[in-house]
Amino acid sequence: MFKNFLGYALVEQIHNAKLQMREATKCKRFMKLLACFILLLILWNVPASFFGISNLTVVEQRTIAVFCFATLMWICEAIPAWNTSVAIIVILLFCASDSSLTLLNSCYSVDQLGTLISYKKIMACFADPIIMLFIGGFILAIAATKSGLDVKLARIMLKPFGTKSENVLLGFILVTGLFSMFLSNTATAAMMLTFLAPVLKSLPANGKGKICLALAIPVGANIGGIGTPIGTPPNAIALKFLNDPEGLNLNIGFGQWMMFMFPFALLLLFIAWRVLLLLFPFTQKRIELNIQESAERQLKPWQEKFVYVIFLITILLWMTDKISGVNSNVVAMLPVGAFCVAGIIGRRDLEEINWSVLWMVAGGFALGLALQDTGLATHLIDTIPFNTWSPVLMIVGSGVLCYAMANFISHTATANLLIPILAMAGISAAETLAPLGGVSTLLIGVALGSSLAMVMPISTPPNALAHATGLIEQKQMMRVGLIMGITGLVLGYTMLIVLGKAGLM
Repeated sequence: MFKNFLGYALVEQIHNAKLQMREATKCKRFMKLLACFILLLILWNVPASFFGISNLTVVEQRTIAVFCFATLMWICEAIPAWNTSVAIIVILLFCASDSSLTLLNSCYSVDQLGTLISYKKIMACFADPIIMLFIGGFILAIAATKSGLDVKLARIMLKPFGTKSENVLLGFILVTGLFSMFLSNTATAAMMLTFLAPVLKSLPANGKGKICLALAIPVGANIGGIGTPIGTPPNAIALKFLNDPEGLNLNIGFGQWMMFMFPFALLLLFIAWRVLLLLFPFTQKRIELNIQESAERQLKPWQEKFVYVIFLITILLWMTDKISGVNSNVVAMLPVGAFCVAGIIGRRDLEEINWSVLWMVAGGFALGLALQDTGLATHLIDTIPFNTWSPVLMIVGSGVLCYAMANFISHTATANLLIPILAMAGISAAETLAPLGGVSTLLIGVALGSSLAMVMPISTPPNALAHATGLIEQKQMMRVGLIMGITGLVLGYTMLIVLGKAGLM
């Protein structure tokens, strides 16, 4: 999180609280870490027959061990999730790549060892086009903050909602949702909670309006991320596997995603508005908003105007990528180049990019690469009869599983674990899945399930930030999270199945 971002102090409080918690549970964390490494060593060294997969090679067995290690590490959070992703890449490089340790491989014949992964491909996961897409989004967010565009937009967009309490709530939900489609969910929640702070102080202490407004921010941030491929990492992970030229190659563009997911996100935001009003009605009927712009100018006037122009051009190019012929990943490099050349983004700004998210995603890509390039994916397809499974079980079951997991572990980690396996299963069961919209329904449903997971304060950073205000009880957050999760999954799968059957997604 970049330090000049409005609301940075809120995010720092959450991070510091997590660090203190980790310090207090060092012994427990060490035991978890030890258990994960013991599992890795056991699966690494057991006889290949233990896995029940015929002709399993040594490298494939190592990949299974690394996958199980990653799963347990992400679930128990012995170390931060992005650290696990880096560990995955390092283990694969030293033990499963074509530049791995000779000592590990010398005692096996070529047939026993199996296909080693190109070390260049593993390292390229750090610079995958999807990673570039996220970097472009982060650069846009930094430039928007430095130019004051985010605050200006918030003031302009909230103004039409007036002062009636119900309308102000709708304004905060919609504006938060729209910002989170292009900015980090965490950054959006922090900024909007900062704007909301003086409003919360003016409301009656015993009224439910405070709870309603405080919950509106995480709900809006979580749902809004559904609307664009860069809104949340699981969206981009799903899109990578859907568009992989060597895999599904569905060529779903940024604009095509937004064409359907943007209206869907807006529908869910309106539903959330009515749900919050029903559960936590206002006692004060009017709310005065006073969002102040920073008096301190970080950019020159011409630079601010330049940010507005590039921001608009980038969004338009993203939405019209099918028409312009410029891939959304390439478009993401426009603000990077333009703002760096214009002196709007400096060295310090680049240092403040949320690299942990990018490395987290890269670790998932490395796992998917290992599954594919070692031949393990093919072996699993031959061993597990995916095409005989019920399409409803595969599609809806995977979304529900993702939703359940993502409420307790990182959304990105959940997507990293499930999407590579489901992409492989989807290819082998394409004909079976066709009546329910095909593989796109399967993978986008998983991304959808992760975004809708917002039951607990630990489910997402926006939830944690809102809960830290002290206005929301866990049972209140759980009630809203469950209602929106179930509603979103039902409506989302209905939409995806209809679009899939029509060949539109």
